Amino acid sequence: MSEVVERLRQVLPPEALVTDPDRMESYRYDRAMFCPAGMPAAVVLARETAHVQAAMRVAAEFGVPVVPQGARSGLSGAANALDGCLVVSLEKMDKILAIEPVDRYVVTQPGVFNAVLSRAVAEQGLFYPPDPSSWEFCSIGGNLSTNSGGLCCVKYGVTTDYVLALEVVLANGEILRTGRRTVKGVAGYDLTKLIVGSEGTLGIITEATLALRPETAKPRTMAALFGSGVTAGEAIVEIIRSGVSLSLLEIMDRTTIRAVNAYKRMDLPEDAAAMLIAQSDAGGAAGAADIATVAKLCREYGAIECIEADDEAEGDLLLEARRAALLALDELGTTMIDDVCVPRSRLADFIGATEKVAADLDITVGVLGHAGDGNMHPTVVFDAADPEQARRAQLAFDKIMEIGLELGGTITGEHGVGVLKRDWLAEEIGPVALSVHRSIKAALDPQNVLNPGKVVVS
Repeated sequence: MSEVVERLRQVLPPEALVTDPDRMESYRYDRAMFCPAGMPAAVVLARETAHVQAAMRVAAEFGVPVVPQGARSGLSGAANALDGCLVVSLEKMDKILAIEPVDRYVVTQPGVFNAVLSRAVAEQGLFYPPDPSSWEFCSIGGNLSTNSGGLCCVKYGVTTDYVLALEVVLANGEILRTGRRTVKGVAGYDLTKLIVGSEGTLGIITEATLALRPETAKPRTMAALFGSGVTAGEAIVEIIRSGVSLSLLEIMDRTTIRAVNAYKRMDLPEDAAAMLIAQSDAGGAAGAADIATVAKLCREYGAIECIEADDEAEGDLLLEARRAALLALDELGTTMIDDVCVPRSRLADFIGATEKVAADLDITVGVLGHAGDGNMHPTVVFDAADPEQARRAQLAFDKIMEIGLELGGTITGEHGVGVLKRDWLAEEIGPVALSVHRSIKAALDPQNVLNPGKVVVS
């Protein structure tokens, strides 16, 4: 590896190359606590596309694996380093290059945080909808790599719905440009959607052109408290059946509520078994009607209490609580975060089955998620130093994914496969689709240097 590092020194500026073991330690892993991570031979802190190209050419020359990284906020181990690999970090590529109000797009580098981009376009009267709970510390590049969703996707869709064009460095160092900046365009295969969600296994995204919307009306927000998670799930189904157009519909169970209270020093109602948070950005009388409809349906399905936020600030506090949920659960111990998405008609079944798994295995599971689109994040909490707890935690994690598939769902709605769910991907998609995945990987990365061992095992 000394020859590889020396070659990198020849083609990169000094500030773009890190080889000190102490500094490299923090580049070993993302936020998936239970995934293996190795020690890289070097970390490339790319400042521009040319640095990524140089690193990939060296990697291709020597056959060295490359692990792309953004903010390392992922939850599936996709950004975890391998022993002797090159980590190519995009965190320094953090500039918003252009905002076009008429054509409604933004051109951005991948290291820009989601919240930073969202606030920048809001200053122009525009709106970028994908908003993961981690929006304050997750990067656009990471969102693209896992096709992230977020709190607003019940109404506005997920990341891929807003990607117009990409600049991608391929495994051999060549630059691939996909897509267009027009509203419509169907020339050739949709390579943009192929790259989005590929978790750095097909190329490294160095620039993205993202579609924007006009800003929305000030939202109205409410919370409904339930004495049962299953009852809350039944209410969700009826809310969706009603056709009300909500911009957000989230759920947190008692375990999650208590964790958030302790973490954020909030005063959420800990006696409730579950809390729904609903929001409408329709504006005016329409928004008020949406919230009234949700409150009526929640009461019909046994809600203990329905509370509408008095103002936007109070609504923001409810959203802050939901965004903090995973960080709050992290404070309770080691976590394994499921990312199961089920048909919305089966949400009550999924919640009930998950609660049963927790009880049967005597393990803590915080149930929360994006109720409006069926994307749930049951979070298994355990003491990693206790082998028996760790065993039961793994059983619970796997059983929850199994339940999701049995209910017609998927093993990941927005966190990606990484290494955490690699075996489960094969279970979900079957041998023919797995073979197609491998063929695509081999076509774009014949040496298997880009994030090997992630998503699909070659």
